[in-house]
Amino acid sequence: MMISTVTNHITMSDVLIRNIDKETLEKLKKKAAANNRSLQEELKNLLEMHAGPDIEETRKMVRETLAKYRTEGRMFSDSVDDIREDRER
Repeated sequence: MMISTVTNHITMSDVLIRNIDKETLEKLKKKAAANNRSLQEELKNLLEMHAGPDIEETRKMVRETLAKYRTEGRMFSDSVDDIREDRER
């Protein structure tokens, strides 16, 4: 009897960084330990954070979300007056 398994194959790339200063490496290790992560997990997290959407992508996403809310009839008031009122108390 032959059993076959179907799996989704996601290709992940590896990156090798050479000549990292020892002091920098120690700082990264401490940061990883403080976040309860391995050095690899910490570096992956840092790279993913910095490779996130740029400001224009973020602005576009916000505009699209606001347009969606408006078509649904959802409105958000300007909070400036509320903040000023709170400050005057």
